[in-house]
Amino acid sequence: MKPLIETIVTPLVDHPEQIHVNVEESDEKIRYHLTVHEDDVGKVIGKNGRIAKAVRTVVHAANSDTHKKVYVDIM
Repeated sequence: MKPLIETIVTPLVDHPEQIHVNVEESDEKIRYHLTVHEDDVGKVIGKNGRIAKAVRTVVHAANSDTHKKVYVDIM
């Protein structure tokens, strides 16, 4: 899932070398912490959060084989 998030976010940012995805997994949930350069945060979130919502939707759909809740946090 980590490469999927990086693949989606890389074309959106000006500093692709500063994309970091950390994974935190527990029994009921998987949480992905996406960190980008401070100038790129707005580009990843998008107008009214549309891009962030789309990224979360794709990650959730790709992770449908497990029964854990999936969260994507943009730092």
